[in-house]
Amino acid sequence: MIPVQLQPEPLHFLREVQEPGQRFLNRTSNPTKHWKNHEYWRKILDDLDIAYKGICSYSCHWIPKDTGFRTVEHFKDKNSYPQEAYKWKNYRFVCGTLNGRKGTSENVLDPFCIEEGWFALDFPSLLVQPGDHVSPSIKEQVENTIRILGLNDEGTCFQARMNWLRDYIQVPFPFPYLEKRAPFLASELKRQDLMEKIRDIMIF
Repeated sequence: MIPVQLQPEPLHFLREVQEPGQRFLNRTSNPTKHWKNHEYWRKILDDLDIAYKGICSYSCHWIPKDTGFRTVEHFKDKNSYPQEAYKWKNYRFVCGTLNGRKGTSENVLDPFCIEEGWFALDFPSLLVQPGDHVSPSIKEQVENTIRILGLNDEGTCFQARMNWLRDYIQVPFPFPYLEKRAPFLASELKRQDLMEKIRDIMIF
């Protein structure tokens, strides 16, 4: 994961999401049982995609619009925090797989609040791990986040990193393209001075 900057809410957010959502909350004593037909956040999925350049806030990989599973993820779970359900600052652009893995967990670090260096990538294993200089408390939170989100799961996140790196080496394509599509992987290659040397390290 890498730090993500909160982007300005769309001009139509207040009218299409926040105001109807607040009216629903005002007249519903237990909204957790009545979200259906009041999922107004879905109206701004494309806006969220554009604001965060199509990158999943957790996997840090591009989610294709045609075949990807794009979701509006409530960082503060809407059932536990219904008053946050219609607030732009509570939304993260996340692939459906990692949205499901996070679920209602409160032990996942917020990409809006993490700092550079908290998450690192080991080469050649491509495993996500805590940064070398984080405190013990931050290390524990990073490890919990990696475990809950399955950032080292072979069938999803790990395989995606492998695919992006293989294509970068074999196709090849320019490094700026990797930065746009897999920014965490690219930032770690750059930080570790492996942008070119990685071709001597990884064998596909």
